[in-house]
Amino acid sequence: MIIEPRMRGFICTTSHPKGCEQNVKNQIEYIKSKGPINGAKKVLVIGASTGFGLASRITSAFGSDAATIGVFFEKPPTEGKTASPGWYNSAAFETEAHKAGLYAKSINGDAFSNEVKQQTLDLIKADLGQVDLVIYSLASPVRMHPVTGVLHRSVLKPIGSTFTNKTVDFHSGKVSEISIEPCSGDDIENTVAVMGGEDWAMWIDALKAQNLLAHGATTVAYSYIGPSLTEAVYRKGTIGRAKDHLEATAFAITDSLAAIDGKAFVSVNKALVTQASSAIPVIPLYISLLYKIMKEEGIHEGCIEQIQRLYQERLYTGNEVPVDEKGRIRIDDLEMRPDVQEKVAKLWIEAVTENLSEIGDLEGYRKDFYNLFGFDVVGVDYKADTNEVVNIESIG
Repeated sequence: MIIEPRMRGFICTTSHPKGCEQNVKNQIEYIKSKGPINGAKKVLVIGASTGFGLASRITSAFGSDAATIGVFFEKPPTEGKTASPGWYNSAAFETEAHKAGLYAKSINGDAFSNEVKQQTLDLIKADLGQVDLVIYSLASPVRMHPVTGVLHRSVLKPIGSTFTNKTVDFHSGKVSEISIEPCSGDDIENTVAVMGGEDWAMWIDALKAQNLLAHGATTVAYSYIGPSLTEAVYRKGTIGRAKDHLEATAFAITDSLAAIDGKAFVSVNKALVTQASSAIPVIPLYISLLYKIMKEEGIHEGCIEQIQRLYQERLYTGNEVPVDEKGRIRIDDLEMRPDVQEKVAKLWIEAVTENLSEIGDLEGYRKDFYNLFGFDVVGVDYKADTNEVVNIESIG
């Protein structure tokens, strides 16, 4: 079939298998070009199919020759209907890993559930024995709690008062003002239940209980802080409470792994175009201004560049992992450079519909967005008849 992007609001409802495949190949080539990383050899990535999770799996496999198990929740294709992009990404990753002689298996299901956890533990036990790195990169708006059976939904809202600021519709380029009402009721508790650290700790406890963590094992979860421009709706909002919980969980996990000299870290990463960030008011405008500046300065990074740097310059240097005053790894250091943030703040005041294409990188934002779904990728023939039914070998 000929596959074209179909939009519904901020979501693309189709994805292109060849585009996703090329994206994965490009990331693999980048990692290979940067040379070997003396990293973990047996890696579990929870949330492995897109964004930072996919980049982590690629970096582990093609930077450190690691065996990887990826857990994700993606929609497989059916005849006449494309899969979700993460499915095609994972299929392409496994194909390339197997070509390179690397172990790679995947589990598709709800990572919050006890069933998927047990399935993963059984696979580690059977094939790898233990893992020495666990990446936790889940991004889901809902979580069915495996103990209580309660379905929790996260919300992205300010706390205490209405938030009003600029935003942009990245399809039309129209800059407008938006107001977001403050959270109410159980919004904070529900958001923490979905996006906080409880599930991460459950995974680590389950692995530890069955002796599946190697001595000195490391686990890393991903977070974001961002600038003062976005803090009312992000870091000081409901999501920020969840991120606070996630960061506190890292210390609790490190304590629980003392017997095996294990450590847990939260890595604070850079603002990037993701399916989630595209739906957050204010963030697309901030990112388009940020990208323009960082590209001009020659310090722009995507997911794969961020994770390569995290592994090469933070996690696996042979020295103690450098952290900030709150114990966090900071890979957002280039984004948060004072000179960069000063320029963003100045452009923010100036930004209107008429000048955004000049002072911001809206085109770069759009391209990155379409790339997420396998579209607008250089070297892909989008007029060619494409088979939408792609299987992942290890899932069957």
